[in-house]
Amino acid sequence: MTRSRPAIYLDHSATTPLRDEALAAMQPYFAEFYGNPSSIHWAGRRGRVGLDQARRAVAEILKAKPTEIVFTASGTESDNAALRGIALARRRQTGANRVVVSPTEHAAIQRTAEDLRDNYGFDLSLLPVDGEGLVNPADVVAALSEDVAVVSVLYANNEVGTIQPIAEIGALCRAAGVPFHTDGVQAAGKLSLDVTDLCVDALSLSAHKFYGPKGAGVLYLRQGTPYQSLITGGSQEGGRRAATENVPSIVGLATALALAESERESEMTRLRLLRDHLIGGILESVEGIRITGSPVHRLPNHASFVLEGLEAEGILIGLDMAGIAASSGSACSNASQRPSHVLEAMGVSPADLYGGLRLTLGRSNTPEQMNFVVEQLARIVANIRRG
Repeated sequence: MTRSRPAIYLDHSATTPLRDEALAAMQPYFAEFYGNPSSIHWAGRRGRVGLDQARRAVAEILKAKPTEIVFTASGTESDNAALRGIALARRRQTGANRVVVSPTEHAAIQRTAEDLRDNYGFDLSLLPVDGEGLVNPADVVAALSEDVAVVSVLYANNEVGTIQPIAEIGALCRAAGVPFHTDGVQAAGKLSLDVTDLCVDALSLSAHKFYGPKGAGVLYLRQGTPYQSLITGGSQEGGRRAATENVPSIVGLATALALAESERESEMTRLRLLRDHLIGGILESVEGIRITGSPVHRLPNHASFVLEGLEAEGILIGLDMAGIAASSGSACSNASQRPSHVLEAMGVSPADLYGGLRLTLGRSNTPEQMNFVVEQLARIVANIRRG
């Protein structure tokens, strides 16, 4: 970008840049420690050391056992594996035939739940959410019964940033003897991932959301949780995910997660102040805009809005021309041109469903950038409203 048009990246919920430390940790495993970690010879053992160290590092952050950590290729795979793998195993063991999820889940859970209904014969129940996107634990209690195979509720929403009462929901599911999964992809590096405190039986993570490499994810599976592997073949990952492990990316994931966790408190304090400055400036300066999601239970780096009566596409193009990268919601759904199912579930009017705007902050953002974003967004919206 030119000096007059700086590059400002505000789409960290879609992906984050790979941090230098993670890249440096990965480099030796591409060429020097290249052995298959399942091989017993010297080259394989070198690869196995990196894999085992990464597993222990991730387990320590999650307060889990290393044997409860399964490495996957993405958060989407982890979500699919958790929901489908637990549901199928539970039905085989107990006959439970109902899946319970919230209507504001990421597409990886939403569409997997629909697939279990449409192609596997499961019943599907959707938990209601309020206007902030919050699930009421009382509604979870009402949904729980012996026929429930698994419950899944998103830890922190990717589109509107709302943080769910996961620990309370998890305790309710635990008391009812129903496995509970949460998609923690947006929470990593921002919220606690202590699986004991959260009372979860399964949790999904994705490396590229916390400055790690794309193509690497984590599925935490609490010991004893019913599970049917989706990828069959070899005995990798304790028989829960066949395929030769992507050791370089797994090492990068563990390095990035450890750094994100060590910096979490200080960085989230910084980003929360920056986010509040951005939200305040936008609400004061931009015509016909309102905040979406919870104003209190919100990710520290997340600002989301609805532009009343407008479509976000024109706004995003204008921001891009000003050097500002933003989004209208989930990067996994933007290309479909479908209205946001999250905003729809929250009761946003049909006229505003295409007007979602998401600005998500990260390590490179500054107060000066936020001032520029407010100025440019106000100008762009005013121009569009004038026609």
